[in-house]
Amino acid sequence: MRVFTKLTLTELRLFLREPMSAFFVIIFPTVLVVILGCIPAFREPQDSLDGGRVIDLYVGIAVVLTLAMVAIQIAPAVLATYRERGVLRRFATTPVSPLKLLGAQLVTNLLCAVVATGLVLAVGRIAFDVPLASQFAGFVLTFLLSAAGVLAIGLVIAALVPSGKAGNSVGTLLFFPLMFFAGLWTPREVMPEALRTVADFTPLGAAERALNDTMTGHWPAAISVTVLLGYVVVFGFLAVRWFRWS
Repeated sequence: MRVFTKLTLTELRLFLREPMSAFFVIIFPTVLVVILGCIPAFREPQDSLDGGRVIDLYVGIAVVLTLAMVAIQIAPAVLATYRERGVLRRFATTPVSPLKLLGAQLVTNLLCAVVATGLVLAVGRIAFDVPLASQFAGFVLTFLLSAAGVLAIGLVIAALVPSGKAGNSVGTLLFFPLMFFAGLWTPREVMPEALRTVADFTPLGAAERALNDTMTGHWPAAISVTVLLGYVVVFGFLAVRWFRWS
């Protein structure tokens, strides 16, 4: 456990040494909420949202954005780079197994996502009176399921790409359509019914719907939990099966 803790702290320091990555993962989601919250119309109740406010929706979307960036863009590039440069292979010759390094990287990503989520929720509540999740247990469950699902997808990308640059490219190509269905450009709640149906079966669309449910005092919809579990199981299995240490 001591070795694993040291590895995790090292991975965290390496992550923080990349200022652009640290900014976009930890700070940018909060900046997005602040920018959108400064638009007067977004702070007013909307008939199209059954009296809800746009800014309330974007707090949940910002949480999903954090998970997408750490899991789809950052993690695949870092892990593929480690494999490309032989870092994982060299660890295999030491008492510290490559699996511990992989675990430390995943824990680092999760910790960064937790910090970013805390900032988003705090600023949303203090600055724009966005209610905190009244179904807190459901929120935590949804957050962990969503994180596990998208991290599993990130591991599959890392397993298949030949280099860190390729991992970043593939992650970026996936990032934009996945965030579209999560409502980054148009909230899922005002999408046409056909698009909402598609979004409900995407990892980030299901995550956004489930998070919004918990923030309005409900348990996440069964379909959202089922979809998220499906991504965890299917992509987790593929990641274990396909991931290469060298």
